[in-house]
Amino acid sequence: MMAFQKAFFSKEKTSMKKSGLIAILLILLTFNVRAQELQFSDSAVISVLTCSPGREVYAKFGHTGVRVMDPVTGRDVVFNYGIFSFNTDNFYYKFIKGETDYFLGVIPTALFLPEYEERNSDVWEQKLNLTVAEKRNIINSLLENYKPENRVYRYNFVFDNCATRPRDKVLYGIDGQVKFDVNSESKTFREWVGVYVGESSWLKFGIDMVFGMDADVKATQFESMFLPEMLMYGFQMGKITDKEGVERNLVSETTHVVKAAPRVDQNSSFFGTPLFFFMVLLMVGIAISLYEIRRKTYFTAFDSILLLASGLAGIIVFYLMFFSIHPLVKSNLNLLWLNPFNFIAAFIIWIKPWRVGLFVYQLINIFLILIALVAMTLSLQVFNDAAFPLIVLLFVRYCTWFVVTKHKLYKKTKHFIQSIINK
Repeated sequence: MMAFQKAFFSKEKTSMKKSGLIAILLILLTFNVRAQELQFSDSAVISVLTCSPGREVYAKFGHTGVRVMDPVTGRDVVFNYGIFSFNTDNFYYKFIKGETDYFLGVIPTALFLPEYEERNSDVWEQKLNLTVAEKRNIINSLLENYKPENRVYRYNFVFDNCATRPRDKVLYGIDGQVKFDVNSESKTFREWVGVYVGESSWLKFGIDMVFGMDADVKATQFESMFLPEMLMYGFQMGKITDKEGVERNLVSETTHVVKAAPRVDQNSSFFGTPLFFFMVLLMVGIAISLYEIRRKTYFTAFDSILLLASGLAGIIVFYLMFFSIHPLVKSNLNLLWLNPFNFIAAFIIWIKPWRVGLFVYQLINIFLILIALVAMTLSLQVFNDAAFPLIVLLFVRYCTWFVVTKHKLYKKTKHFIQSIINK
């Protein structure tokens, strides 16, 4: 849903130069258009622009803009709620915490559309079927929002983004009741995200790690409009009923203004998925465990890396769960098997005198893993499919540590007791 990013992420040099030029022009012009200069007549046409998803991560969900085209004044601009700056102080920290500020910008349509043409994304325009009074309400609301003191807003991926803002501005200005009649399948927030990023992708795996139980709540039709395409489908079937009871379509005309070239679907191989990777890792872990138990030895490096990785992931989940204001990351049961203290255990495991303490620690981990497996069985939270072999791997390694260490502790304790008796 983020606009103007391609200049920073394009892999092809030629494409990058073109995208960069477009992005620079957009950024320079976005805030040079003063609110008092934006005069529109009653002949202005208000449209919703829906940009289809792109291949890059930042473009996976598409984008929405509000176009206002006035044949009388010659103004033709897009009100765009998808602008942010990497130059913001502590940008990445604020992004992780959920305190990213976005801006409303006004961009000439002649510059807005080429960005998506260059990205090879479709753009649909839905002209809204509005009265003169309703057009004035919406335009005045947009202009008020565009004032320097009002144009910044706290971005929220689900509940306040570049799609929900245009939707709310349009609904606010309509003098009547809007009904959306879309017979679409009801999905949870997690499922909707999976539709756009791919259920078996590494990106989906990472998202599922940080999403909590709230992500498994069914999104209402209105809530699903946080996705630009769902907003477009909703508007297409929308009906306005005025105070006199007269019903009219919300959209008067739909036009395919930018047509993307046919794309060749890249069929991702199962061998590149996180599920395959962790299944292989699980088999390696089981083989190592069997060898250790038979030889009464222990591969410290393998568990150290495993503890370090799971600990780092646990720290991220813990931080998002308790300190971030991002939606859908609270009450995350992944914290049961992604123990943040594993990060410390990854280093302690190399210190032999401290391994006795880890014996008790691993017992706690075994208990937490069992709870996680019960939660998975009872569907208390949806876990990514690739998480199961990883959870089993951790369980196997914790149990192996218990068996190997128990044997060593038994020998040490027996030797200690015998030495006391002999004295």
